[in-house]
Amino acid sequence: MSFDVDIDMAVDDHAFALKFVSDAKLTALVGPSGVGKTSTLNAIAGLLRPRKGRITVAGRVLFDHAAGVNLPPEQRRAGYVFQDARLFPHKRVAANLDYGEKLAPPDARFVTKAEVVNLLEIEHLLDRLPATLSGGEARRVAIGRALLSAPRFLLLDEPLASLDESRAETLLTLIERLRDELDLPMLLVSHSTAEVERLAGRVVTMTQPGQA
Repeated sequence: MSFDVDIDMAVDDHAFALKFVSDAKLTALVGPSGVGKTSTLNAIAGLLRPRKGRITVAGRVLFDHAAGVNLPPEQRRAGYVFQDARLFPHKRVAANLDYGEKLAPPDARFVTKAEVVNLLEIEHLLDRLPATLSGGEARRVAIGRALLSAPRFLLLDEPLASLDESRAETLLTLIERLRDELDLPMLLVSHSTAEVERLAGRVVTMTQPGQA
């Protein structure tokens, strides 16, 4: 099973519960702003702790309140691509990729830097600083850094947000290739119906409390 999530969350003044199971290669999490989509990604990555519940990804228990299990983020090995990319601004693209590779246990690596550069078509960006990249380029680099960290699964938070049609199509095609060519469970947060219909094998809809 790719994702088996049953959590009860409280973040600031917002509380919500979410339960879903998916065996799709790419699962999409959709719903209105503020409903808890990014908080769910953060809980799966280990950046937020649910009040109770259980999180299992690819058959591995990451969190189980009743059993006292709460793996730290580095042990969960999530490849997390944030909406704002979060590249190191003082490091060139090549150095950002190197950072991801250094996080990977040598025996867990499944892709090389050269393969990532070729897959993402970012060779011409290697000497650039993040401030000189477009939004789409920065997200491609962020995906590359995530892949080089040898993740057990990928979390993608609104990867196509604020991109023009051409750059969005380039990144959409890339995500399709990752879905089809890599054996990695993927969880995508999106507001785009077209994006979800094209990519997702399973769609999980989150609603505000009290809504159907």
